[in-house]
Amino acid sequence: MQAARRDVLVHVGENLRRLRQAAGLSQSTLAEASGLSRRTIINLEAGEANVSLSGLDRLADALGATFVDLVRPPAASSRDIGAVAWRGSAPESEAVLLGSVPARSEAQLWSWVLGAGERYDAEPDPAGWHEMVVATAGRLRIERDEGPVELAPGDHAVYSSAQRYAYVNVHDGVTRFVRTVVS
Repeated sequence: MQAARRDVLVHVGENLRRLRQAAGLSQSTLAEASGLSRRTIINLEAGEANVSLSGLDRLADALGATFVDLVRPPAASSRDIGAVAWRGSAPESEAVLLGSVPARSEAQLWSWVLGAGERYDAEPDPAGWHEMVVATAGRLRIERDEGPVELAPGDHAVYSSAQRYAYVNVHDGVTRFVRTVVS
């Protein structure tokens, strides 16, 4: 991976290895505790694999760390991370982890952009996690197990993210929104 990239996975390998060794865990033990394969952990540490955002959450939990501990560039403050954590098929579709502050566990502030017709399907977070979403441009539909909600610019939604949910751009142009995750 190129050092100039802002993608989250640039720092995951180094941080994962450091945190795993500090916890005194083998790759096999971490694999079992996180529910990921040993091969995935080996490849992540080598910088040769991709993993879902929920997979990173499971790794962090198994290490007694936070998502931000795994993805933050070494010199970055947790309040100013600026790392691309997801890219869609449309070139303008991306999710940027802007920053994080402590909560019961942590809070994360994200800036999202979805191209026309783009969607992001999320896996349920652990019980007690919540999201606060504010639409800033376009129209965003949040499809949730508890029912969908559609947001126009300035509208917001607050909900438990311990359910299946998806972000869907229902606008013919770019949709932008700000997402805060609280765990």
